[in-house]
This record gives sequence, structure tokens and C-alpha cells, in this order.
Amino acid sequence: MVTTDRPRTTGRTAAIIGAGPAGLYLLANLLESDAFRRVDVFEAVPAPFGLVRYGVAPDHPKTRTITRVLAAGFEYTDAHYFGNVMVGRDVMLDELRHHYDVVVFSTGMRGDRTLGIPGEDLPGSIGASELVAWYTGHPDAPKVSLPDPLRSAVVIGAGNVALDVARILARDPASLRGTSMPRPVVDALAASTLTDVHLVARRGPAQAKFTSPELRELGKLDAVDVVVDSGDLVLDDADQAEVESRRQAATTVKVLHEWSERSPSGAPRRIHLHFWRRPLRVHGDAAVTGVDLEPTRDTAKPLQLSAELLIRAIGYRGRPVEGLPFDDERGIVPSVEGRVVDDGQQLRGVYVTGWLRRGPTGVIGTNRPDAGEVAASILGDLAHLPRAAGEPEELEASLAGREMHRLSWEDWHRLESYEAELGRPHGGDPIVVDDLETVLRVVERAAR
Repeated sequence: MVTTDRPRTTGRTAAIIGAGPAGLYLLANLLESDAFRRVDVFEAVPAPFGLVRYGVAPDHPKTRTITRVLAAGFEYTDAHYFGNVMVGRDVMLDELRHHYDVVVFSTGMRGDRTLGIPGEDLPGSIGASELVAWYTGHPDAPKVSLPDPLRSAVVIGAGNVALDVARILARDPASLRGTSMPRPVVDALAASTLTDVHLVARRGPAQAKFTSPELRELGKLDAVDVVVDSGDLVLDDADQAEVESRRQAATTVKVLHEWSERSPSGAPRRIHLHFWRRPLRVHGDAAVTGVDLEPTRDTAKPLQLSAELLIRAIGYRGRPVEGLPFDDERGIVPSVEGRVVDDGQQLRGVYVTGWLRRGPTGVIGTNRPDAGEVAASILGDLAHLPRAAGEPEELEASLAGREMHRLSWEDWHRLESYEAELGRPHGGDPIVVDDLETVLRVVERAAR
């Protein structure tokens, strides 16, 4: 670790809950301010980086290089990492408020929005976040058992998460062996008999939230045909206006038209893109067997798709945090400029940033200005914010005596090195270790 010692003018302390982009951008902001003598980051799982590690698709390694920027805050000696320490399980909010002047939540969103249709709870119907957590190796994710046999999957959604899911399911599993995907997941995908993936969008191609590179990538997959019905691409005046005013919409429509004019190559797998339809009901007795789609405008026709797997990719949703107010309708912690408020009253010294503050919007970099705004609120409040009764060092000593396995930043580097070694024989990316017991064993052995 690079150690950077700088004088602190006020000697304040802060705890950041969540080591994803939002929390780590905030860490850098607070340390650069010279107002804090110590900032501790608590993360419920062993590894940092949140959705960069456990949300970015394994076949997009370039996106994950942002971790070098996010890790910069730990170059300072006054930044400490508490991996595998969950607030609400291993340490309580009241303890944090007792030992730190400032407590900031940046835990993001792990839940999925629901469709609210009959049959949605059948086995074989899951949220995208659950599937993504599985194929990226999140240690807390339930292990997904793909239906057997699995011939057809339906993905509901019109954003990049839906594209990621469709692409990962449809692509040749052999091409995933050089990625960070855990080997049991690669093996499960390789054993699948899947032939068709249907992506269903409620609105039209001009309104789709796909970004152009991710959409074009579908057409570059080996041994996969992309199937588009030209009837779904008919534009009305409002659609045409959107195409003329937004480059992304114009590109989406252009690419889809190109695909609609292609003749099928006879590839063993197909991705079907359906627009202007929404799910009406899920069929099945003991498990999913199909889904009915109803049109959302007159030019579309009803469809009934056979499927053994249904994936909701219609948006993430936050979960309540014990001790904090929660806006159940929006799925966020209510705040004003990052200051947590309960019934209009500020919860003194408690803040929120990232998706938990604003909802699941933007890209990874969107968290940087968000963190800057919250940091400005914190720094502006310090003059009248009372100091905590305790000190972080006292809490750290207390945690060391509890039945838990805290990982330090040095421990993370040990795990990182082990994952790199796993990937080296395959000539590819580090392979994520998705089993907590293995993580702890690796770290303990490397520390000897």
C-alpha cells in the first residue's frame, strides 16, 4: 500500500457503508478535503467495488478497469477497509454513530422490481439481479439452478441489463472460459440446451434504453442469429421525432432494421427482439412453461412464447436499511442534498449517496458528481456537527474480539492475487471466487 501522510486540520472521522463506486468516490472526496483524520469503509462481502465487480458482465473486462481509480482512496493511511462486515449483523448503526462523527450509506440496490402478473412467482421466474449476481460470483447470491431441459428464455426489459443477460445466455459458453466468470457457472451454461432467448420491450425501438455498443454486440456473437420482426419497427410521428432528436434512438432503429433484413444463417442459438409488448401472465403449474404477451399499441400482435426461464430486467429496487427511514414507493432513503431526513427532520450526522439516494439511474461515472454533492454537504455541516462520543479505534478493537472474519485492504490484495493465479492458466482474466469459505481460507493461508 502507498502511504500518504498529510496533516489533518479538524481530525474528524467518518464511516462509509458500502464499497461500491458511490462509496469509494465519496472516500476520495473526504480524504482530499483534509478535514478527516480517519475514514473507514464497511462492506458486507469480502471484496470491494460493488456492481463494478458483481454487476458488470464478465465478458466486459474493460469496464472493470475503473477499479484502479476507485481504489485510489486506500493509498492514504487514514483510510481503512472492513470487508465482510455487515452493518445490522456484525455492527449496528447505533455503534457507528457512537464512534464516528459522520456515517454515510452507499449500499446501492440489490432487489428487483416485480411485474405484478399471475405466475410471476413460479420456479424458473427470477429477477435479473439474482441471475447477474450468480454469473458474476457474488458470494451472497443464491446459486441459480437453470431449468433442465432449458430450450427457451424470456427476458423482460429494454435496457443494458436486459442485453447483458440475453447475451450471456446466448453466447458460446466456451468463449466465457477466459473471463472472470466462476467456473461452476460456466459449466452450468455449457450444460444448458438453450436455443432461443426472447427479449421483450414494453415500448418501441426509439424509446429503448440500450446503448449502441451493447446493442451492436449482439450482432457480433458467434453462432447466434438476431431475429427482429420488421413490423415492430414501424414508426409513428412521435417515434420519428425521437429518432431525429436523439442519436442513440436513430442508431438503435438503424441497427434493428439491418437485422430485420437479414436471412437466418441457421445458427444453433437465436436472440429474438420483441417491441410494443408486455407480459400478461406466466404459464406453468410446478414451474414456468411460457408467457403471454399483450400488445401495448395497435400495430403489435399478441404473442405466446414457450419458455422454461423468465427473467425480469425492469429495474433495481432498494431495500430498507435498519435504523433509516425508507421511501417504499421509490425504493430509496429520503434525503436532502444527501442528508438523511425522517419526517422532514435531518438525522444528524447520517448521509446517503449513490443509488440509495437517487434511485438506479446513470452509469458508473454518474456516482462521481453525486459523491461530490454529498461531500459538499458533509463538509458544510462539520462546523456545527458535534463530535462522536467514541473513537473508531475503540470500535475496531471491539470488532476484533467478535465472531466474525474482517478482511483488511491487504487481505483484499491477497484474494485479488489468488484470483489472478486462477485465471493465468486460461490466459484470461482473474476468476472470481464465489464461495465465502474459500475466500476466508485463501486469505488466511496467504497471510501466514
